[in-house]
Amino acid sequence: MRLDKFLKVSRLIKRRTLAKEVSDQGRIEINGKEAKASTSVKVGDELTLRLGQRKITVRIERIQETTRKDEAAEMYTIINEEKVSYTDDRLE
Repeated sequence: MRLDKFLKVSRLIKRRTLAKEVSDQGRIEINGKEAKASTSVKVGDELTLRLGQRKITVRIERIQETTRKDEAAEMYTIINEEKVSYTDDRLE
């Protein structure tokens, strides 16, 4: 399954177009490598997403073409979630 579709179906990102934009900006990694929207994902892959001031790492547990809202969270397991602060070193 394509990365952008997985992000939408799993509801990690609300819209597929937004998932495509975020991945094309280089803010998503699969197993430590930068990923584009068309990159294929499979069960066991670890995704790292940088969304706003959060960095979330999840492991893909299941791939489904469609899912209900209450089942979407079962498609992945959150491994790590942290708040990231963006400081500008030039200001120090």
